[in-house]
Amino acid sequence: MDSLRGQLLIAGPTLEDPNFRRTVVLICVHGEEGALGLVLNRPSELMLGDAVPELTGALGNQGRLWLGGPVAPDSVVLLAEFVEPGESLVIAGELGLVTDGAGLDSLGERTRRMRAFVGHAGWAPGQLDAEVERDDWILAPLRAADPFDQAAETMWSGALEAMGGRFALVARMPEDPSLN
Repeated sequence: MDSLRGQLLIAGPTLEDPNFRRTVVLICVHGEEGALGLVLNRPSELMLGDAVPELTGALGNQGRLWLGGPVAPDSVVLLAEFVEPGESLVIAGELGLVTDGAGLDSLGERTRRMRAFVGHAGWAPGQLDAEVERDDWILAPLRAADPFDQAAETMWSGALEAMGGRFALVARMPEDPSLN
């Protein structure tokens, strides 16, 4: 399978894993060694300034932390729209991840927007490819506003609606069809 880096994965309606049910995931890295992504529509209850005060100098007090996925829940991943990428891992266009070598003190000057995630989603070699083949995920192109969208509750259905056709029907499915 070609690299899915820079694309969105929209959880298929039959994906029951509670970590990913009705999620929208941005694929940041995808290759022979596996894949890494960030769940875009799961805000946490934690405020950035309270949970990670050392980042407030670089990010300001930019609201809440987001739950990036079940892998490494004690780590913080910074997603940014860069003016100047410098030391970053470019995902698509001006969007990328802040890497360990990046100086936090200059991030405000090098970025337009940033979001902090607790943890990330991860797949072993071939695992994501198999899940896509099994229709666990629906592939969608990334739109510029997606990574920083505040409408977490409607992101899943909105992404499907935007694709139209049969996907729009899936978007309107009740969370538990047996109650319909």
